[in-house]
Amino acid sequence: MELIFATNNKHKVEEVQALLVPHFQIISLHDLHCTEDIPETEDTLEGNALIKARYVYQRFGKSCFADDTGLEVEVLNNAPGVYSARYAGDDKDMQANRTKLLREMEGVTHRNARFRTVVALIHHDKEYLFEGQVDGFITTQERGRGGFGYDPIFIAEGMEMTFAELDLSIKNSISHRAKAIGKLVTFLHQLY
Repeated sequence: MELIFATNNKHKVEEVQALLVPHFQIISLHDLHCTEDIPETEDTLEGNALIKARYVYQRFGKSCFADDTGLEVEVLNNAPGVYSARYAGDDKDMQANRTKLLREMEGVTHRNARFRTVVALIHHDKEYLFEGQVDGFITTQERGRGGFGYDPIFIAEGMEMTFAELDLSIKNSISHRAKAIGKLVTFLHQLY
């Protein structure tokens, strides 16, 4: 079965396709030559995931899903949260976002954080939401070259390496996105 994934982020596509094989084939916005930057104007992860899924479903008329992810740092009142991609500005510069977060955490010993992902699926005009979460903490410096986003500064509970240091297969077995996509896959298997 083919599903449109409402993203142009090639890292997300690779991560999610690895979770969905062999039963589902991901079609990215890039594959559809859709280069628009879909506005994320809601103040919740759920709202932003739905905005993206609705946009793509209305435009292409095919089953699709979208996600929105936020890094929530306890001591920062769960910031950056829904603004994770634009934490240091509207240009979505992830290096600048990580630098800003590490600067704000200087001298802070309580470094608990969590990643949350919400996936919105639109299938036959019905909307469904699936959530995944992973708890952990923020490092004091960047570590690792893999992953993307905040991966170089986040260590999941029970792990010693950042998401950026982990092999993709290990990350995919514990990550917030993997948990949300796992719920999506379970739901799709029940339908088909």
